[in-house]
Amino acid sequence: MQPEPAFLLHKRPYRETSALVELLTLHHGRVRAVAQGVQRPGSRSRARLQPFAPLHVTWVGEGELKRLRLMEGHGSAALLAGEGLLCGLYANELLTRVLPGELPVADVFAFYTVMLEVLPRPEGRAGALRRLEMAALEALDAWPRFTDPEGGELDPQRRYVLDPASRAFVAGEGGIDGRTLRLLARGDWSEPGLAGPAKAVTRAALAPLLGSRPLRSRELMRQLAQRRRPGSH
Repeated sequence: MQPEPAFLLHKRPYRETSALVELLTLHHGRVRAVAQGVQRPGSRSRARLQPFAPLHVTWVGEGELKRLRLMEGHGSAALLAGEGLLCGLYANELLTRVLPGELPVADVFAFYTVMLEVLPRPEGRAGALRRLEMAALEALDAWPRFTDPEGGELDPQRRYVLDPASRAFVAGEGGIDGRTLRLLARGDWSEPGLAGPAKAVTRAALAPLLGSRPLRSRELMRQLAQRRRPGSH
């Protein structure tokens, strides 16, 4: 196979000197593989195999678990720290959890690449994450329909909550008003005041895919937010 662009999503030790890795690849989506020898001291591959660093890889194997054959660096890693780093860790954990193996997700790869360019700048982080979440949901055919259960338009004056089973919105207290949802349906995600509703929609749509096990990165972000509040210790 030709070397394929990829990013490391997750890595853990495997046997004495190898690692089990989860990769996001351009043409094959999430690929799980053994990277042999990368835990060995002085391994050049160990230095290359880092989160947020663009790679070119090849692999062999017919089963779910592949074996990496070639792994080359293809540029510098995104320099992330603090909240930007936590956002990147969230994206990696999310994609590892929700993407099935070897489902082609070229749009997800594209939005992930753009996200890494944006995360060092605080003002762009929320939008970059929402676009990545949207791409993942669309690839999994789990994106909300932005209609009522019968396919009708949402009433701008009523409030709605997402029904994950039908991917439609049903009237409900404490939900999001129909006017806002209609803006989101048109793709007006950058309109003032839509950051919170957009996050609520993607979180509700992702919940069934994630199941009951919480995301560790989400808990770390919550802890960081608490420490930043006035009077917190």
